[in-house]
Amino acid sequence: MSDPIRVLMVTTLWPTPGAGPRTTYFVKRQAEFLQAAGVLVDVFHFRGRRNPWNYLSAWWRLRRRLARGCYDLVHAQFGPSGIITFPKRLPLVLTLRGSDLLGEIGDGGRYTRIGRLLQRVSRAVAGRADAVIVVSEHMKAELPAGVAAHVIPSGIDFTQFRPIPRDEARRRLALPLDRHLVLFAGSPEWPRKRYALARQAVDLLGHTLPADLIVAWGVPHDDMPYFMSACDALVFTSMQEGSPNVVKEALACNLPVVSVAVGDVADRLRAVAGCELCADERPETIAAALERVLRRGGRAGGGRAAVQELDERVLTQRVIDIYRSIMRSPRSSSPVVEAPHALP
Repeated sequence: MSDPIRVLMVTTLWPTPGAGPRTTYFVKRQAEFLQAAGVLVDVFHFRGRRNPWNYLSAWWRLRRRLARGCYDLVHAQFGPSGIITFPKRLPLVLTLRGSDLLGEIGDGGRYTRIGRLLQRVSRAVAGRADAVIVVSEHMKAELPAGVAAHVIPSGIDFTQFRPIPRDEARRRLALPLDRHLVLFAGSPEWPRKRYALARQAVDLLGHTLPADLIVAWGVPHDDMPYFMSACDALVFTSMQEGSPNVVKEALACNLPVVSVAVGDVADRLRAVAGCELCADERPETIAAALERVLRRGGRAGGGRAAVQELDERVLTQRVIDIYRSIMRSPRSSSPVVEAPHALP
């Protein structure tokens, strides 16, 4: 048997206790599934906070980590995380997940200057990486010319995200049993998520079909399948996305989705009965779509089946194939690797 692949995963967005609400559990989940598949994963995480000194400190600490024990490769999650891996000592895999490559949205729906800088950093890192992964096909257009990329969306843990009886989920969350509930899963403070648009649509809906807007932000991650099973629809109003995980997880729970056309949502909803892709982004259009979904009732037909290809176990094997391909590359070295410590 061959020796296990040993990976140092580098990220600024590792979910840690006390760090505030996070939507990046998918990074930790990928690391855990890689370990379950036999890859030895060590994690180097730091808080960038857009502070150059934080990146300089992390760069120095990463040099020391690499000096103490070599790895077969480095896997940077998000473009800015990859900047501290230079100058490269090992093959580099870079995963770009959305705003790192597409830009950040600020107040008024405008792209921020810092977001533009992070875009340039992400593109520069992508141009020097040995393999690039993006989470949706449309992100390829933002890469530098000549940079090829693998499309591997964030996966789903189907043992966690599963349909739960509606009333059971509502009782667990102390939600009313006799109301229409519409889920908004994201921070109301993030301009990119456009909470105000979702709020306006549900208010308009209330003129003909009253419903409560349930905001699931800052809740325990393990409760998300309960929120998705308790609610009657997910409203998704983001201005920009790579491959939104909440939409895929909602489908895994057979929750009907009403969404604007963003990211790869159109592809996800195409074969799913009971969902609505809005023709435009007006609140009246979103409200009308929500009303049709709520009056129709029931769960999303074939939602869970439509996302089976996103099983984290399957996608993990595709990531491992990429690891192996760059380790076979003539540019790659074959260092002796110390066993990494357990994931934090």
